[in-house]
Amino acid sequence: MCPISTALFVIAALLALIYVFLTWNFNYWKKRGIPSAKSWPFVGSFPSVFTQKRNMVYDIDEIYEQYKNTDSIVGVFQTRIPQLLVTSPEYVHKILVTDFRSFHDNEMAKYTNKKVDKILANNPFVLTGESWKERRTEVTPGLSANRVKAAYAVTQRVCKKFVEYLKKQQKMASSDGLNTKEMCLHYTTEVVSDCVLGVSAQSFTDNPLPLVGMIKRVFEQSFGFIFYTVVANLWPPIRNFYSVGLFAKDVEEFFYDIMRKCIQVRRENPGQQRDDFLNYMLQLQEKKGLDAVELTSHTMTFLTDGFETTAQVLTHALLLLGRNPEEQRKLREEVGTAELTFEQLSELPYIEACIHETLRLFSPLLAARKVVTEPYEFLNKNGVSVKVYPGDVVIIPANALHYDSQYYEDPQSFKPQRFLDVNGGSKKYRDQGVYLGFGDGPRICPGMRFAQTQIKAALVEILRNFDIKVNPKTRKDNQFDDTYFMAALKGGVWLEFVERK
Repeated sequence: MCPISTALFVIAALLALIYVFLTWNFNYWKKRGIPSAKSWPFVGSFPSVFTQKRNMVYDIDEIYEQYKNTDSIVGVFQTRIPQLLVTSPEYVHKILVTDFRSFHDNEMAKYTNKKVDKILANNPFVLTGESWKERRTEVTPGLSANRVKAAYAVTQRVCKKFVEYLKKQQKMASSDGLNTKEMCLHYTTEVVSDCVLGVSAQSFTDNPLPLVGMIKRVFEQSFGFIFYTVVANLWPPIRNFYSVGLFAKDVEEFFYDIMRKCIQVRRENPGQQRDDFLNYMLQLQEKKGLDAVELTSHTMTFLTDGFETTAQVLTHALLLLGRNPEEQRKLREEVGTAELTFEQLSELPYIEACIHETLRLFSPLLAARKVVTEPYEFLNKNGVSVKVYPGDVVIIPANALHYDSQYYEDPQSFKPQRFLDVNGGSKKYRDQGVYLGFGDGPRICPGMRFAQTQIKAALVEILRNFDIKVNPKTRKDNQFDDTYFMAALKGGVWLEFVERK
């Protein structure tokens, strides 16, 4: 055999071995009597993760639509690792609520290393087992109704500054209108930095602190992290000795430095104590004996969870109200003109319904990926059962459920009334397993009350001062950004804020 032929044979053999390695277990679920979604070498069942031509959630949605009427569960592959996609709302509710012990943890924990990614690894969303339980117990009192109420006065002051900022920006705006996500991120940055740390980020000035820019970078997934998760799925043992952080080191150090300075200032000025989240954490440190890293990581939970997600929800709430003038009018009537107390704000049914409907259409949680923590048996619609074991992953297609016409009439449309108490409210849909705006069960979003207060307060002030109109630059459908991990309208949200007389 000539050298060229030998080389070609070796290359062909190597490619064949790689192909076998990538596909040899693609019959994993079929051997167990469970249907399996179409999968490809290297990309598994979710090619959009790699092509990035559309948001990966649409891969999940298509599998859900294909199997929802015939199966309660369907086999999928994350690269070459077998996982289960749940299509039954009953099982969704069981996984998150009634059978929570069997699905205690989130998959993100598998890709997170405390030594490499201190901020993310200490977030309650990522923590597992008893560590999560302990952190949840520590963090939840800091987000109680009384503490959120105490921060409400700060939120109101920031809202008034936000309105003045919008007026100024609108006067300088181009024909494209205002990049509303940018505006909302300035607002949430100011609220969270003031309520959590007791400092102003100067978000509404011409010289804001670097906080806004750093917050944006926190949620920009690096190519290195994405590549690492792919390699870790192809060859899981790499997790034992190598990891890549979601947050860049300079971003992590920036936030830790801010925390250190704020803690130092607070301790040096005991006469200027505020009943805010940082004060709560300092009290917790004394009680629990937390070291500096633990204290900082705990407080970072309040910071990272309050910036981006809340800005996204507020942005899309404004978009949907701009698209639907009649709903905007109804909400404006409800909020009235009088100053609202925290209790009055909490008792407005229509504004709450608008937030839930926004979360349905643009959910921060597009899909939940739960790790099996105790053996569990699923029963498919055809009577075939299958067991999953600790370490397996089960996917909950939140976005697909939110847009399913079986559960929501005219699901593409913005209809807040479906979430009014007279129609059963959000609880009706949560109990059915078809609404996951804030998640559900023991791991439901701990900052839900604080986030809702931020959003409601901003909507009240904006609606009193502006008519919201959608700029033609904004697309008319609800297509998500191709690469972002949360629901964000592709092309951005561009609105016009017309001052009311």
